[in-house]
Parts: sequence; C-alpha cells; structure tokens
Amino acid sequence: MSRNLFNLLAIAAMFPVVAACVFSSGGDSKPANTVNISSVTPIPANSAPAQNEDRGDFIVEHSEVTNAKFFEIDRQIKTDKTLEKAADKLNRSLILPNDIFLRTKVCNEPNAAFDEKDSSVTVCYELMEHFYKLFRSAGDSDQKAYDKMFDAIRFAFLHEIGHALIYSYKLPVTGSEEEAADRCSSFINIEELGDEGVRAVLAAADAFDIESKQKKTRDLSDEHLLQEQRFYNSICMIYGSDAVKFAYLERDGYLPKERAARCPGEYEKTVESWIRLLAPWRKK
Repeated sequence: MSRNLFNLLAIAAMFPVVAACVFSSGGDSKPANTVNISSVTPIPANSAPAQNEDRGDFIVEHSEVTNAKFFEIDRQIKTDKTLEKAADKLNRSLILPNDIFLRTKVCNEPNAAFDEKDSSVTVCYELMEHFYKLFRSAGDSDQKAYDKMFDAIRFAFLHEIGHALIYSYKLPVTGSEEEAADRCSSFINIEELGDEGVRAVLAAADAFDIESKQKKTRDLSDEHLLQEQRFYNSICMIYGSDAVKFAYLERDGYLPKERAARCPGEYEKTVESWIRLLAPWRKK
C-alpha cells in the first residue's frame, strides 16, 4: 500500500458503501455473521406505510482545496468521480424529501458533520489524518494504521448519514440522536456490509477506546456519549449480531458478561427499528 496518507483506492472504497443505506428488500444474500432477520416481527401488509414522494437527490459539491497537502487526493476524487458514483447509487435506492449534499473538504479541524442548514454531509480530510495518527500512537504499524483509518472513516461517514436521514425523514428519536446515529452506522455496517462492516465498527470502537485513555478531562455536557460508552455500545452491537461468531469479545474481556447477555436483544431491536423507520423511503 502506498505511504501516501490518502490512498485513492482506500478512499474510493469508503463512499460507495453508503449505498448500503438502501437496506435492499429484494436481496436473498445476507452476511453470515448477522442476526436472523426472519425473527424480526414483519410489518403487516395492511398497515405497511405508503411510499413517500421523491422530491430530492444526493448531490455532490466540490470545493476548492487550497492546502497543498490535500491537492492529490482532491484531484483523484474529482477525476474518479468517487462521490458522484456514491450519490448515483443512493439516488437509485432512496426517496428523499429534499436534496442532500455530499462533500469532502479541508475543514481546518478533524471532523465529520451533517449540517441541517444546507442538508450536507461532510467528511474532512483532517479527520482521516487524525485517525491515522491515533492508531499509530497506540502502537499499530504504519500499514495497520492506514487500514484502520479508512475503516473508522466509514463508520464516521455512515454516522453522519444517519443524522441526515433522521433530519430529512423527520424520524422519531426517543433518546440521544448521537447514540441513534452510532447505532445506525453499526447496523448498516454489520447488517449490510458483512465482514468489511464489522471491521469498520471494530476500528471505530478502537478509536473510542484510545481517545478515552488519552483524554484527561470529560465534558459531561456534550451531546455525545462518553468515548468509553461508545466503545462498549459498538462492541455490543457486533457481539449481539452473532454471539457465537464473536464469542471472543466476551471471553477475552472486551465485553462484561452481564452486558454481553443483553447484546443480542439490543441488536435485534436496533435492526427492527431501522427497518421499520426506513420502509416508507425505499424505492420499490
């Protein structure tokens, strides 16, 4: 793998995965590691929600990059139409009540965000760099840090897509929206992307764990859960999707036994909730 921090192939693999948000209802294949969806209570035919009207699209917007450190990756993304391909897959799969803009850009801070003001999802190049340095600081090799960086970015991107869907579809959220977006990302990754998605959730959990150990203070007023909590929630989602396949998470002490016992139920509720909430917005 090239030592260029922003390897095109890895970045290109990040954005098409948002097509997993379609939760395609016609596919027969299902990752072997997931919960048995047939056990989820189906929506009765006579009460299935009507399909909504499609009034928007996922639209790509490219901004000018002035930081020379990011010139090459910006050029590659534009030349390969990476975002355009992701937007096309999403537009063929999901109904939107309004346009949602997809962006990568230099933000002068490590961040990924959904902006309600202009309905945009942005992943900052600095966040990619942050994850790489984070994994290196924990002792990962150069190659492993690169790989985990892109996995963690996938989780962060789908987290922001979760916010975009909650806002655009006016989905009910009975708890913390940040936790709902985390669970949306975990659900999409595990249920739709199989082993690749599991790696993304594991990488995010690892990042939460490392950050929790590096922080000297905790902002208890922040809308996000503590990084320690995000770590355990992420691990719980993986374990809950297949307690046999991922038994090592409890056996090796990553997940307390008492929490592990509840994880299959937590995961199944997450799956059922997102399937029901998104049903009216799928294209037939």
